[in-house]
Amino acid sequence: MRILVMGAGKMGSFFLDLLSFSHETAVYEKDPLRMRFTYNCRRFTSPEEIREFSPELVINAVTVKYTIPAFEEIMPYLPSQCMLSDISSVKTGLQAFYEQCGHPYVSTHPMFGPTFANLSQLSHENAIIISEGCAEGQSFFRKLYASLGLNIYDYTFDEHDRTVAYSLSIPFVSTFVFAAVMKHQDAPGTTFKRHMSIARGVLGEDDYLLQEILFNPYTHDQVSQIRDELKELLNIIDSKDSEGMKAYLTKIRNNVKPDIDKIK
Repeated sequence: MRILVMGAGKMGSFFLDLLSFSHETAVYEKDPLRMRFTYNCRRFTSPEEIREFSPELVINAVTVKYTIPAFEEIMPYLPSQCMLSDISSVKTGLQAFYEQCGHPYVSTHPMFGPTFANLSQLSHENAIIISEGCAEGQSFFRKLYASLGLNIYDYTFDEHDRTVAYSLSIPFVSTFVFAAVMKHQDAPGTTFKRHMSIARGVLGEDDYLLQEILFNPYTHDQVSQIRDELKELLNIIDSKDSEGMKAYLTKIRNNVKPDIDKIK
């Protein structure tokens, strides 16, 4: 299959490496310097070059702010049956775009990234395939993700956004709060250093991506839970309520136990 990857960032380069030995691949990237570590693929810096390549599948791996504009830029140069796909962690506006674009499409979200995941060992990582996409596209990515050992889940666009509001916004906001109140430590402990490592990774993400995740219409209710829990915890601390603290710790341990048991 002739596959065009848009964007030579970390995830775009990851997909190029993954696909280049079993497919004919090309990358479209306006900044030539970003393509210096891409191999076994053709390199395009202008959309006109895409016409001759005639891709059968496009994987859009540009930053989320430009996902739809990037599609719109290259569509005049694509064959009519070329399949469009994205790996965006935020799907805002994509369903409406796909439904009027005139191309078959598939949308997925590999729930890992180069910030934290070990890209050579992904058996504990997950991927979402959006159920509204075409059968051929879903089959392609299902086989691809299965070959990496990923756990694969099928969600609608709406279910995906609800999941992201929980699985990304709560950790992100918790990290923001930690970063906002932290003070420099000359001799930090292990727990502090682990939190700092997480903060470094999250705060190194694209500002627009962080904004879009937090502006997800489902994020508010999730973040409100943090406020409610902090209020309860502060009341226990202020009153030095030993029994209340014991009950609270039992509650949160039971809450995370099923997921912790899965990791063991």
